Amino acid sequence: MIRYNLRCEKGHAFESWFQSSAAYESQEKRKLVSCPSCGSVKVERAIMAPQVVSKKGREVAAPAPAAADKAGSESTPLLMAQERELRAKLKELRDHIVKNADNVGERFPTEARKMHYGDIEHRPIYGEASPDEARSLLEEGVEVSPLPVLPEDRN
Repeated sequence: MIRYNLRCEKGHAFESWFQSSAAYESQEKRKLVSCPSCGSVKVERAIMAPQVVSKKGREVAAPAPAAADKAGSESTPLLMAQERELRAKLKELRDHIVKNADNVGERFPTEARKMHYGDIEHRPIYGEASPDEARSLLEEGVEVSPLPVLPEDRN
């Protein structure tokens, strides 16, 4: 997992987690990365200070505060509160889907296609699909979206 500090064309700063830098670039290219404040898909990576883990006690050395961005704003407790609120909403959304949809696991691409083409009745489902399978579904016009994954899910 990799975390990026991002900024939209209107200067809104936010962060997001991605499986890899290639995953970020792929999602950005397909206009899937958007600003949570204004919805803009014109997003770019912002300068980040690295976190350093020391060998002694595995303490995390806090990154130096980043300089003010192009728009003149800095990371503030308000942005942190907005991030917590966004994560809480994403968790609520994911929990709702898990509670109200059938987990079809690796059968997801097959089940989604069957519903799309009218072979079986539509119902809410979720499951697993590789990036290639997801892309293929989208190219066929099958409406799919990834379940939000939060950083704490990876720990």
